[in-house]
Amino acid sequence: MTDQHHSANTTQSQPLSDNDRVDVCIIGGGPAGFAAAMRALDFGLRVVLVERAKLGGAGVYDGALTSKTLWELSREAQNSRRRAEKYFQQCELIRFDEVLNEVQEAIYERKSMLEHHLYHLQRHADHNFRILSGDASFIDPHTIEIKGVNGKVELLAAHNFVLATGSRPRYLPHLPIDEKIVMTSDGVKNLEEFPRSLVVLGAGVIGCEFTTIFSSFGRTQVKLICREDRILSMEDPDISAAVEASLLRNGVTIHKNAELRKMEIRDGKVWYELCISNDACHWFEADNAMVSIGRVANTESLGLERIGVQLKPNGFVLDDDTRTTVPHIYAVGDLTADVSLVNVGELEGRHAIELIAGLNPEPLRYDNISTIMFLNPEIAGVGLNETQAQAAKLPYRMAVLDYSNIARAVAMRNTIGFFKILVTDEDKPKILGMRAVGEHASSAIQAVALMIGTDTTIDHLADMIHPHPSIVEGVQEALRMLLDRPIFKDWYPNQYHAVKRWAPVE
Repeated sequence: MTDQHHSANTTQSQPLSDNDRVDVCIIGGGPAGFAAAMRALDFGLRVVLVERAKLGGAGVYDGALTSKTLWELSREAQNSRRRAEKYFQQCELIRFDEVLNEVQEAIYERKSMLEHHLYHLQRHADHNFRILSGDASFIDPHTIEIKGVNGKVELLAAHNFVLATGSRPRYLPHLPIDEKIVMTSDGVKNLEEFPRSLVVLGAGVIGCEFTTIFSSFGRTQVKLICREDRILSMEDPDISAAVEASLLRNGVTIHKNAELRKMEIRDGKVWYELCISNDACHWFEADNAMVSIGRVANTESLGLERIGVQLKPNGFVLDDDTRTTVPHIYAVGDLTADVSLVNVGELEGRHAIELIAGLNPEPLRYDNISTIMFLNPEIAGVGLNETQAQAAKLPYRMAVLDYSNIARAVAMRNTIGFFKILVTDEDKPKILGMRAVGEHASSAIQAVALMIGTDTTIDHLADMIHPHPSIVEGVQEALRMLLDRPIFKDWYPNQYHAVKRWAPVE
């Protein structure tokens, strides 16, 4: 598309001058873009936020909020069912339309909060802040064209740009994804009722989360297709084993070392051919299929090729501490695939603005980012796991503490879980990483994340007075184990109550 063509279709036919440029234009109104806009206002910058569809992005729609609301509801349904069975009571089966109504209410609450906040920001006399709706595309390094849904086209010039257009589920051309019968995570809202059977392709975090959700509701027979010899292959074997055991208890069938050869829709059903461990291939049937095989960056319509912003081989934007290959253009959030998490996107968005404002912040660190896997049991992590530490040939000591040693877990009548903490193998050890499996796992890792970030020795946290009874007392006891002064001595060491040492073989 030529510049001449752009000029003929815009409200301004001449290139915009430096005086017409806003300080920063943020393209994408998801969590990363929203956080960038709010940080820019802290510096008094003139800000324009461009969003083509829905403010809030995947953080609100079809993403984190949706799946985590589903997860919470599935846990409630499973717990209610188990309590009823324990006391020989009947449990009313939940309907899928009721579940979707709850999800839509959660989305509406979050969306309304964002819209209300932004409405008042735009009306506030002290803020030079605008929101524009439409598709943005670069026509030169300092100018974008915005095509609105009503056909209106306008130019916007800015001194700096922050790209925050996010990502979407990956499609494969040989899979008949219609987001109704064969769907990605975006298509769950199109279901009218619980499927009697569901096959999930992909045993990473998202695939395992949706397998957990649908199997926990107790209305769907779920099969999980895993190409590796274990699910969650990026995690340590004990983490994978804990999740697998939970899924098996939920009645899930897990096909390991499996290759999907074909998938078809026949008469409203899913038919798929599966080859398992190089054995003969067989056809299977299911009501629905969910495809969870990664995500792709939303870059196609931005016109990045016109202005020299380079992409990685996988299509995500190449960046260095949020800076792209064009000095005044930054990329944040899922667009870079550094770590595709809402909290990381928000951090990157704020960081990019601080660079633009000349604050000269320290480079971003990713070694103490807290993550959660919404499974059953809940899993949280920060820093290195054993697999990563061994690959880096880092000597470490490790403590593993079972939830059965934690009074709060006993009181909750749920002792399924364990803590695993890795520390440096030295006199004053520092934390390399932690994995928490079980109730309140996501809350238990926060102090450890802070210790990694501040490079603090473990005795500080081991000597704190923790609330009692609480799950985090298990973190304290694991650290005491590493300091060789635990309350529970190793009279009965086992897989989940032990200290071990690892060092690379010379």
